Formats: sequence, structure tokens, C-alpha cells
Amino acid sequence: MERQARSRRPSLAEREERLAYLLLLPTFLVILLIAIYPLGKVFHSSLTNQRFASGEQVEFVGLGNYKILLGLTIKELPPTIDEQTGKPERNPETNQIEYVRPIQVLPRQPVRYRELGQFSLLGKRYVIGASDRDFILAIGNTLVFTIASVFLETVLGLIIALVMNSKFKLRGAMRAVMLIPWAIPTVVSARMWQWMLAPTRVGIINVLLQKLEIGNGQIPFLRTDAWALPAIIAVDVWKTTPFMALLLLAGLQLIPQDIYEAAEVDGAGKVRQFWSITMLLLKPTLAVALIFRTLDALRVFDVFQVLLAQTRYSMATYNYYQLIGNREMGLSSAIGVIIFLFIFVFATMYIRLLGVESDE
Repeated sequence: MERQARSRRPSLAEREERLAYLLLLPTFLVILLIAIYPLGKVFHSSLTNQRFASGEQVEFVGLGNYKILLGLTIKELPPTIDEQTGKPERNPETNQIEYVRPIQVLPRQPVRYRELGQFSLLGKRYVIGASDRDFILAIGNTLVFTIASVFLETVLGLIIALVMNSKFKLRGAMRAVMLIPWAIPTVVSARMWQWMLAPTRVGIINVLLQKLEIGNGQIPFLRTDAWALPAIIAVDVWKTTPFMALLLLAGLQLIPQDIYEAAEVDGAGKVRQFWSITMLLLKPTLAVALIFRTLDALRVFDVFQVLLAQTRYSMATYNYYQLIGNREMGLSSAIGVIIFLFIFVFATMYIRLLGVESDE
């Protein structure tokens, strides 16, 4: 009996585990109140037609908001027929077949679809329609911005981190100077770049390009489709590269130097050391940096709002427009859920591709 009683007593590890749960309980309660509960409310609101600051009765619409935001259709465009000859009309300048206007074939009920793009396949012409064209374009803008900016910031940040990790004079001063762009508030830096990119003599970028005989000094970087998104990406890369460099520098300093010394003794060159040691041991830090930066890029708001206003949307600025401008709280909640899902997919992808696993 005494042996059985002793065997039923919890071990030291079990008691420590219970104590850990008790100590973490207040943190779990705080997270439940300030994170999980509001997130659940957003999910619930995305399934309703709730309006912001309105006394109208709220109705459950299911996935109706998501159908409006993500609704796509593809319709064939029939050629325009000449009434006299009965044959398809051709453009007299290009000799290409003329097609009917997309508005004539895209559905209008129960939701009006707008043209998103056209393409040809097997000799036929098709039009892609979207029930919410602005949001589909906002998804494209956000994904292009995220992929391009995070890639450039990671590459440049790694280069800067490798330089800052080496020993040279004034290394501390260089590290401090490196953080200046990141320390400037985003709204302030965006306004600063708005002046620098102005299509007048105020814009120093246009002035420099004109001196280099590139352009006429009046390039509207923020008002043309070809230049707007690259300009936004350049502004974000300038500001956020120091953040990536700081995170990667912290990871580099955790790598023991004796590993490199042993590699040199074995005859490994600098390139081999970089790929076999540095990148291998930097994977966990790189995964954390990519997740944090991608999370921030997918919900980018301030740079788009300050520099482009309502001329070009990101998912977050379109969310703001629907909530504040149209007072569509249910629709804006659905946009927030879609942003959350994008972040979840990217975070999972990084962890799997980089092979980062939790320690057991």
C-alpha cells in the first residue's frame, strides 16, 4: 500500500509543469480578453451586414461579404458583327477583330461585376470580371508590395548585417547611423519622400535624374500606374531594411566564432562557410525576421495612405475606406479576416520552407 501511495505522488517534473501553468494563467486570461475575444468578434461581424455607428438591425449573411469581396467570373467576349457583311468587324488600323464591350456580357444581378482584365485563349477572347474590383486589385498591390519589399529588405539587410558583424573602426557609430531611417516615424518618412518624389523642382529625385539626363525632370512617380508601386516599395525598403539588418545581426552574433576557425582549419573557403555555417545557423533568426516583416507588410497602411491616398489601395487602406468611408463594418471585418488568413499562410510557409521546428 505504501508503495502504491508513493507511486501515485506526482513527480518533480509534473509539479513544475503544474506550477508553470498556474503562473501562465494570468497571461492566458489577458490574451483571451485583449486578443482572442476581439478576434472572435471580428470573425462574427464578418458574417453579418453590420454597419458602423448605425442603429440598423444586424442580419446574418453568412459568407455573403466574402462573395462580394472575392467574387470572380470569366465570360467569353463575342466579336462585333458587321450588319452588312455578317462577319466580325476589324480595326482598320491594326486589322484585329473587334469585340463587344465587357459591360455587355458581365453579370449585373444580384451583384454588378466590373472588368478586371482580358486575355485570349485558343482564338477566343475572354474578360475577367470582379464583384469588387478595387479589393482584388488591392490584394494584388499588397502581395506585390510584400514579396518585393521583403525580398529586397532581407537581401540588403543580410549584407548590412554581415558588414556590421565584422570588426572595423567606428563600427558602433555605423550601427547607430544605420538605424536612423527605421527610427523616423513612418508617416514622417512617407511625407518626406512625397516631397522628394514630386514631379517639380521640389522633388530632388527628379532633379538628380534630369542632371543625369534621365527623364525631363517631371516624372510623376506617385501618379502613374507604372511608377506608383515601385516608388512605394523603394520608400519601404529604405525605411525598413535597418530593422531586418538589426534582427539578422543579432542572429549572427549568436554563432560561435570557433566554428568558423574550425572550418578554416578544414580548408573551407568564405563562400562555403557562408552557405554551410552562417545560413544554416541563421535559419531560426531568418524565419522570425521574415515572419515579423511579412506580417507588417501584408497589413501595410500608412505608406499607401500618405503617398497614394485613394488612388491605389492596399488591403488595409481599402479596409479603412470601407469602415470609415462607407461604414460597412461587416465588409471591413471580412477584409480583416482575409488579411489574417494571408498572414497565417505566409507564416506557415516560412516555418516549413526554412525547416524551423520547436525543441521538444
